[in-house]
Amino acid sequence: MDKKSKFGFWSIVLLGINGIVGTGIFLLPNKAYAIIGSASLGVLLFDAVIAGCIALCFAEAASLFTRNGGPYLYAKHALGDFWGFEVGVLKWIVTVIAWAAMAVGFATALGAAVPALSGDFAKDVISFILIVGLTIVNIFGVNVSKFVNNLITISKLVPLALFIAIGIFFINGANFSPVFPHDTYVEGSFAQAAVLLFFAYTGFEVIAIAAEDMKNPKKNLPRAIIMCMLLVSVLYMAILAVSIGVLGSDLANTKAPVQDAFNVILGPIGMYIVLAGTLISMGGINFAEAYYAPRIATSMAEDGMLPSALAKRNRYNAPYVAAIVTAIASVLLAWSGSFTTLAAISAVSRFTQYLPTCLAVIIFRRKWADKERSYTIPGGYTVPIIAIATSLWMLGQAQTNQLLWGLGGCIVILPLYIWYWRKKKASIIKEKEDI
Repeated sequence: MDKKSKFGFWSIVLLGINGIVGTGIFLLPNKAYAIIGSASLGVLLFDAVIAGCIALCFAEAASLFTRNGGPYLYAKHALGDFWGFEVGVLKWIVTVIAWAAMAVGFATALGAAVPALSGDFAKDVISFILIVGLTIVNIFGVNVSKFVNNLITISKLVPLALFIAIGIFFINGANFSPVFPHDTYVEGSFAQAAVLLFFAYTGFEVIAIAAEDMKNPKKNLPRAIIMCMLLVSVLYMAILAVSIGVLGSDLANTKAPVQDAFNVILGPIGMYIVLAGTLISMGGINFAEAYYAPRIATSMAEDGMLPSALAKRNRYNAPYVAAIVTAIASVLLAWSGSFTTLAAISAVSRFTQYLPTCLAVIIFRRKWADKERSYTIPGGYTVPIIAIATSLWMLGQAQTNQLLWGLGGCIVILPLYIWYWRKKKASIIKEKEDI
């Protein structure tokens, strides 16, 4: 691939922001405030630190690889083929499920804004057009994808930047007290709010999946991951602070906090700006899923863990077969509506990526002590250990049905691994160089 067509540092940062900033930040401030009041700002800062620790582990691991795959590659080389397979396939499946859910979410939100586009039939048509349209963009290669991603990400950030820049002048300091609802801390509310807000930070892990499409990934990926987390943290803190400062205790009772706060500031025009930002943001998340999902499958197919057809690329170097298969699966799930139940796998799958990556940092420091790294987490093993403990704690917050669905997903894909293992044992497979 021509180096000029690859993602440069700031395009990687925008790609990461697009993968993290979705509809969550438009909807979570009210829920967090209802749980723990103005102290939700402290909870958000706490989440920024622990999510940052996990992100730093991804940054160090990414500094060792130039291939697509991200968490799949880290698990494979640190823990072995089996765990690499489980992490990779589950990530692909969950991304397909997530894309189906987000496509329907976009169609539903658009239908709510434009009543003529509401209804089940319209929802199916819109989700189909969205999935197929983004797949076509993806098939035309990195140049087109880079342009579309940069445009969408900047467009989604403009309404949020306006909300912060204008809203800061309408903050009422009295709205930040009392710190807790009814001036009383409820036991367990901190953990409840922390789990809720933590998921607003997830998504940074997908940046490394498309390493081959980036300029100098060993150097740029670690820097981009860190920059993404810093920018997103500042953005989130500012949005929550303005929401609290403008709405006060009313924040707990609103269903669209940012939209309602901007309505107080600018009237209906503010509400429409945020509505447009929400739709663009949802479209951006859909684009991120369309871009990343096929590259997970392609990386695994190149290693023989999935059918070789999924590794095929077109003249734009885009994984077109994997993109088409991913789109078909997403459309069928979107039409069936069954992704709601299947999405229970995602809570567990998220941490099956985090845990192996955090462990991989420790293993790689011993296994590949002589290999050059563009980034090493300062402080020895402190950050990886905090990240591992955080991942285990978050995993422990999952509901029983989510754990069962996650375990079920791991078991269902085992026949595929046995197929791969037999081929590798027969020396049929030649894996691609990763480092």
